[in-house]
Amino acid sequence: MKILVPLAEGFEEIEAITIIDTLRRAGVYVYIASLLSGSVKGSHGVELVPDGVLSDQMDYDAIVLPGGMPGSTNLKKDGRVIKLLKDISAKGGLTAAICAAPIVLAEAGLLDGKKYTCYPGYEEEIKGGQHLLEPVVADGNVITGQGAACALPFALRIVEYYKGKDVALKLKEQMMAFW
Repeated sequence: MKILVPLAEGFEEIEAITIIDTLRRAGVYVYIASLLSGSVKGSHGVELVPDGVLSDQMDYDAIVLPGGMPGSTNLKKDGRVIKLLKDISAKGGLTAAICAAPIVLAEAGLLDGKKYTCYPGYEEEIKGGQHLLEPVVADGNVITGQGAACALPFALRIVEYYKGKDVALKLKEQMMAFW
């Protein structure tokens, strides 16, 4: 399986790094793509060097969006991101977003009739889904998380989706997560 993690200027660093690192620890191929060439600066000034630049012709099994601002807005405004979300979802692939990034899933029409969570207040921008006040919500091929402190449970839920509960629990134990 191949997972795409697009990064836009203003992404939430804890979420991006936790998602990428946790999935790679689980043996999942993760490709980090930027909207523009060069490094990408997060909302707290940390710069990451992506694997490459985003193309709307990429073929991935899943797409996982870190939140943060203005990163989530930048993802939402990018037509390539919206096309990839729709394409991946249409073929039954996983679409996941944390923090403010569920607004991007909503822009692509992927939260209609779905249960989801997001950073408090952003549910006001999302129409058509059922907002839940939970750290992580999984509904079919959509997984959402609330915010930075939820990044590890969010990433582990994605591991569970692809690798099974036993693998996710073992990884959680190895990472010394005691909840």
